[in-house]
Amino acid sequence: MKKRFIVTRISAGVAAMVLLAGCTTFSKDGGFNAVSSTASERIGKDAVIVRTDADRESVAKRTQTLLEKPLSMDDAVQVALLNNRGLQASYAELGLSEADLVQAGRLPNPGFTFSRTRASNGDLSIGRMFSANVLAILTLPVAAHIEARRFEQTKLETADAMLKVAADARRAYVEAVASEQAAKYAEQVGDSAEASAELARRMRQAGNFSKLDQAREQAFYADAVAQQARARQQAVAAREKLTRMMGLWGAQTEYQLRDRLPDLPKDRPDLKGLESYAMRNRLDIQAAKLRTQGVASSLGLSQATRFINALDVGYLNNYETDKGHEHGYEISVEVPIFDFGSVRVARARATYMRSVNQLAQTAIDARSEVRESYSAYATSYDVAKHYRDEVVPLRKAISDELLLRYNGMLTSVFELLADSREQIGAVNAYIDALKDYWLAETNLQQALGGRLPQAGEAQAAKAELPLNETDPAAQGAPVPVKQPSAPTTTSEGN
Repeated sequence: MKKRFIVTRISAGVAAMVLLAGCTTFSKDGGFNAVSSTASERIGKDAVIVRTDADRESVAKRTQTLLEKPLSMDDAVQVALLNNRGLQASYAELGLSEADLVQAGRLPNPGFTFSRTRASNGDLSIGRMFSANVLAILTLPVAAHIEARRFEQTKLETADAMLKVAADARRAYVEAVASEQAAKYAEQVGDSAEASAELARRMRQAGNFSKLDQAREQAFYADAVAQQARARQQAVAAREKLTRMMGLWGAQTEYQLRDRLPDLPKDRPDLKGLESYAMRNRLDIQAAKLRTQGVASSLGLSQATRFINALDVGYLNNYETDKGHEHGYEISVEVPIFDFGSVRVARARATYMRSVNQLAQTAIDARSEVRESYSAYATSYDVAKHYRDEVVPLRKAISDELLLRYNGMLTSVFELLADSREQIGAVNAYIDALKDYWLAETNLQQALGGRLPQAGEAQAAKAELPLNETDPAAQGAPVPVKQPSAPTTTSEGN
């Protein structure tokens, strides 16, 4: 009778399986507390994830309450955080990342195979096979640690996405209100130009005005009509952009905005040490550091499993009619004859070096963004203040003097209308300058990680470089195998 063995393989780590049976479970918040805490601490708003109909109803009620009065800048940001569907979609990344973490922390399911055969001579053969990936069990703590770091990275990236939506909503609000103001002043300019053109036409008919002067007034009116239409369309486009950012539709789009932008702050704070503050505070840099550390850990795992890709230890339990039960064990190892794992290690090293340089570039770009945005912030404040304190008061004083001269019949009505248009132009320029300031402040807040530093906070931040000069990646040295360090930053100004 031909002997038939059906190998039963069960992991030698059965005892370890029992000890490690405490499987990783999902967290109650799904990682969203990190996002909501960031929203509360950095921008003073509430971030909400919508999972159920009750959540949806709660968001709808709160949105309706905010829309019942003219929206302020802060209200617009809050509505966007409640309703922006793209932001809600990004929150799903938390669930995906946590699922990977839970999966990595759970033991692999064992396999079971049963066979029953009978030979022509009547002999019965029964085989039972239990199989488990022992290598996956041995590397489970490391894999779980890597996925835990990736989950933390996803939290940072999702919180950063939330801050970007808040900043975009803030910009859209500034553009919408400023465009609406500009459209209203364009209508005033158009009315003035129309009155001037009509007066010129009548005076021309009476023989008191030249054809050239009438043509000039008519040309200015025609240009004012075009400018008015363009300003109105820009206001509509800016409002629709804000509507998209806030995720509103249907009757909700009938919301009202404030009549004007917030006033210019009385003083502009002299902020110093902003680069260091940004290096410590920006979530994209923190996420990039975690990404690099995770790649480094993965490289260490690749080195550890370079020659052993599959390791199975099995327990034999076979039965044949003439021999009865047979007991023993089996070890199955992949023999590295054609593939020594060099490809996986090379891929891991290349991935690590890519992550190192991406982190360095992120830090360099962040520093540049801080310098650029702070320059725009300071300049736009000074320009807006100049218009508020110098240009607009001067234009008003000129208008008052011209009105006195007109009442004394010392100047013509055309000069009075022209000065009115110039005064409106000065006010428009101030609105543009005020808009530029609020946009610049928003850009600076985003470049610093969501908010401006409090008094003394920036100076207390540690100065850092985008890449440590002692990092082996910066010197072109071989990447460490066991514990490659992520790039760090050192003192500012080097």
